[in-house]
Amino acid sequence: MSSKKKIRILVAKPGLDAHDRGVLVLCRALRDAGMEVIYSGLLPTPQKVAQIAIDEDVDAIALSSHNGAHLTAFPEVKKQLESKGINDIAIIGGGIIPEEDKNELENQGISGNFGPGTSMETIIDHINKSVKK
Repeated sequence: MSSKKKIRILVAKPGLDAHDRGVLVLCRALRDAGMEVIYSGLLPTPQKVAQIAIDEDVDAIALSSHNGAHLTAFPEVKKQLESKGINDIAIIGGGIIPEEDKNELENQGISGNFGPGTSMETIIDHINKSVKK
């Protein structure tokens, strides 16, 4: 048995976005990759996502947006964490994110920003590299 700590990851869709098929597939893939997965459920506020992340002591948050709120909701999660002195949780984005918005999110500390069709292997590899051990 490995003594390596499992990555704890929160998967969330902040804001008014009930398109959950993709995140449910992602949750299963992350679990199958050996991660401890916490799913926020539908429609959490960015404040709630940040609080769940703190309460669950996660290493990373995977955020998904299919409603165009990524430029407000994703940075707001990061802002909420920072307001509580938390800056060591990797934040990974995904969903329907236009190419022109990806750099802005990256510059704000939200990495990945994967779109539909991205392989699970690519996402899992990115999470593994993003989590600071």
